[in-house]
Amino acid sequence: MPLVQISMARGRTEEQKRAMLNAVTQAIHESIGAPIPSIRVWVSEFEASDFIAGGEILADRRKREAGGA
Repeated sequence: MPLVQISMARGRTEEQKRAMLNAVTQAIHESIGAPIPSIRVWVSEFEASDFIAGGEILADRRKREAGGA
């Protein structure tokens, strides 16, 4: 039974998350032959202010990229 946890910042729509979950499920099925009913995929979301990459808080990067700073 393949188990896949995806961690990502909040901000995607339900439609985007459903599409991703379905795509990951299909990729696991196609790549290792696991039966679809046995595949488990879930999303853990966190606030953009709770993540840093390259020395920049994600919330700050999003604000900067949106032209806010």
